Amino acid sequence: MNPALSQLGTEMSRLSGVRAIMKDIIETLRAGAGQSFINLSAGNPVILPEVEQLWRDCTAELLASPEYGEVVCRYGASQGYQPLIDAIVQDFNQRYGLNLSNRNVLITPGSQSLYFYAANAFGGYTASGELRKIVLPLSPDYTGYGGVTLTPEALIAYKPELEIDQGNHRFKYRPNFNQLQIDEQTGCVIFSRPCNPTGNVLSNDEVNKITSLAAIHDVPVLIDSAYAPPFPALNFTEMTPLFGGNVVHCMSLSKAGLPGERIGIAIGEPAIIQALECFQTNLCIHSPRYGQAIAARAIQSGQLADIAVNVIRPFYQRKIAIVEATLDRTLPRSLPWFLHRGEGAIFAWLWLDELPITDWEFYQELKKVGVIVVPGSTFFPGLREEWQHKQQCLRISLTGTDAELQTAMERLAQVAQQVYGS
Repeated sequence: MNPALSQLGTEMSRLSGVRAIMKDIIETLRAGAGQSFINLSAGNPVILPEVEQLWRDCTAELLASPEYGEVVCRYGASQGYQPLIDAIVQDFNQRYGLNLSNRNVLITPGSQSLYFYAANAFGGYTASGELRKIVLPLSPDYTGYGGVTLTPEALIAYKPELEIDQGNHRFKYRPNFNQLQIDEQTGCVIFSRPCNPTGNVLSNDEVNKITSLAAIHDVPVLIDSAYAPPFPALNFTEMTPLFGGNVVHCMSLSKAGLPGERIGIAIGEPAIIQALECFQTNLCIHSPRYGQAIAARAIQSGQLADIAVNVIRPFYQRKIAIVEATLDRTLPRSLPWFLHRGEGAIFAWLWLDELPITDWEFYQELKKVGVIVVPGSTFFPGLREEWQHKQQCLRISLTGTDAELQTAMERLAQVAQQVYGS
């Protein structure tokens, strides 16, 4: 059967961005004919024993409680499982000195769905036919933002400024406030902090400037905090989550060990939360409740925040240190390579300036030596202007073993020298 797709169906079905890369990776692994690959492409977190045990313990508590039937065998409220909402309100009020109530929190099936709700509730065409933009203020950013809107022309990203440390082969992206436009035609703003794919952490001043520009026009600002404190706390530099006003603090428990349960959390003003909740009610009634029930226990006990700081964060800090040290040792100082400052998340981001081939072609060369990464050009959704930089970057997952990361970076350095002809 070959059913005819609508315009929307065609748009949502197209193979683009990271989906095309992942399809190629799967086919490469299947056709490997016994070849061994170091696969540093995935966003899946490593299953850490202490983290898995926490979720096993919380599951055992749920199974033994009289609450189990109510959780699994009944529908719930669209806003989310009340004990989880209560746990978040209590934890954040105590931790950050907030004054949240239940009306400030929404539980969604993963944070990706949350951005889908927001992009289409606030972005796209108004009833009078005006286009409201979905603004990504700092490109590159999470590739998934490219698929959240039902109105592709609404998505717009802005090219950053590059802060380059030539001597140490490091760099950092900064928002270009001379170019950034947030005005009465803006529907919402979205960015990740810490950033997937680069590990960038916008400063408090930068975030405050973005939110202030948006507040002038009552524009919601969704801060994707999937890697932020208090859990999973995958920030390697000091950072403070921001709340209140037009800010929607968006969390995920995926990198805290529950990617399979799809738990997203939005914290914001009641009017914004209610609009997102209405969208969710129409789409899926409510989020699955089993994962919410065990998450409530982990947060309420304080164990999740403790494990995030003492287990999850140090694990990935060690990984980024291995990547940094190996590239510093193996890549020639004469080559124009720059590693983004590793400020958080579970990826390293490498910029190969003046690269003689494209990022896709470099990715193919790496596969020949048994290393799989992700070409960086898939992480610039909404950036419409031509920019050579987009074809010069690679995202490297920190989910390999220590030995795999070291070996992969050594092989990458060899390929780079061959490609540059040095």
